[in-house]
Amino acid sequence: MTEQGVGIALLLGGFLGLMILRVPVAFALGMSSVVTAIYLDLPILMVGQRMVNGLFSFTFLAVPFFILVGNIMTEGGISDRLVKFAEVLVGRFRGGLAQGNVVASTFFGGISGSSVADVASIGSFLIPAMKKRGYSPEYSVAVTVTSSVQGVLIPPSQNMIYYALAAGGLPIGKLFLAGYVPGVLLSIALMILCWLAAVRQNHPTGDTYGLWNSLGIVGRASVGLFTIVIIIGGIVGGVFTATESAAVAVVYALLVTVFIYRTMDRQKMRRIMAGTLASLGMVVAIIMTSSAFGFLLSYLKVPTILSDYILSQSSNPATILLMINILLLVLGMLMDMGVLILVMTPILLPIAIKIGVDPIHFGIIMILNLGIGVCTPPVGTSLMVGCGIGDVKIERTLAALLPFYMAMVAVLVLVTFIPALSLGLANFFE
Repeated sequence: MTEQGVGIALLLGGFLGLMILRVPVAFALGMSSVVTAIYLDLPILMVGQRMVNGLFSFTFLAVPFFILVGNIMTEGGISDRLVKFAEVLVGRFRGGLAQGNVVASTFFGGISGSSVADVASIGSFLIPAMKKRGYSPEYSVAVTVTSSVQGVLIPPSQNMIYYALAAGGLPIGKLFLAGYVPGVLLSIALMILCWLAAVRQNHPTGDTYGLWNSLGIVGRASVGLFTIVIIIGGIVGGVFTATESAAVAVVYALLVTVFIYRTMDRQKMRRIMAGTLASLGMVVAIIMTSSAFGFLLSYLKVPTILSDYILSQSSNPATILLMINILLLVLGMLMDMGVLILVMTPILLPIAIKIGVDPIHFGIIMILNLGIGVCTPPVGTSLMVGCGIGDVKIERTLAALLPFYMAMVAVLVLVTFIPALSLGLANFFE
């Protein structure tokens, strides 16, 4: 075997082997990178420099602020207000609680930017509430987990920032706008499924509210939802950069939870800061080590090798996109979403560009693909959280999840082969 072949085997094989041994992802990336660099006789200092350079981006500064604003609004009680807001909108329909679950996740995704946060926050009281209304535990978990995928599509999405970094610095505002239509399309598909299930299984209608109660609920929820206007409106309007908008959103979220909702106290604030620092520490470690890992992938010409192989199988762009989608769907079942974005973007994006796919469009394809992975066994983190809240085993939820998987894949196919769904809104505001 050539030196290049051994290097690739050490880098990829070492990483996968350490993952199988349940070594934390950041350590697996770092250790496999160091061992490979030693074998290739590259200076270890170069690996360290690549790790540090991975953080030298103004865009990356937005990540801690987005994590913080999501935690503040979650702890500050925005989730229950959004659920009531969703019930005002769709509660009168059959299966209204399930429909409200999807709508609430759509709004909450625009604040938290995290699928897991969506399940943990909204699911913590909607799953028990659905069970109490007569929905099966498996169905309740399935609706909550799959609707949470909107959290990675509808901005602000931390995973979009990871993609922008891994892709070499794409415009965050344009990437954010590109996620809206696919996110809404996914929401509509899931709501149609909930309506069909409600008719077939005679699910009850949700809660209804009088006019004045409804106006009060809408008003209270709108105060929290204005966070989205600050972030997206500020970026698209050219008032803020992504980092500045995130910082302003943190200040606004604090003012809302302290002075308007009056739900913030010192204990919650300590919990928020501890959770934010823990999440940030993990993110920083993964970005640093994935930067070194990506450098070695490039040094060993892995993207070129994979690109040549895929392009040798077919010259049809549709076939190549189908192959990439299948690869990402399989990988999404086995690995963490953030890591896959950072590792696979430098490998797959050049292939997509070669066949004429816009980098922004490809980012939405990748994020939706891997978003399906967070609710797919065996590693789906959102699925694990949802099953934990619903007190149901993962294998028991699979039958209830199957129609939702089919709906998500159908949306993925539409997003993949109709670029205007991703690029239309982004190009309109360009």
